[in-house]
Amino acid sequence: MEGQQPPGPKDRFDDDLIGLDPNDPEAKAFAEHLDRMERVSNNYTVEGYLAGVTDFAESANRSRGHRRLMVGLVVLLILLGVGFATWNLLTFTLGVIFP
Repeated sequence: MEGQQPPGPKDRFDDDLIGLDPNDPEAKAFAEHLDRMERVSNNYTVEGYLAGVTDFAESANRSRGHRRLMVGLVVLLILLGVGFATWNLLTFTLGVIFP
């Protein structure tokens, strides 16, 4: 489910990271950020949608404080919407079957 990578060598960010310690966690995080920014994905397929959900979950896990609270609120609202739609579907279906 990984997005397609742009053409180039695996270490394509070496020019951007000149002078930085390759073992430094902040430099690694910056390289991962660059990789996410340049990742090409097809959002009009099931795999593209799932990759988008994966990116959302990974970024939610990296967030802290206020942003993490907002991510939780968004997920809660999505789940409430799905629950409401399911409840309406069940009541309509059962109302048609058992009038």
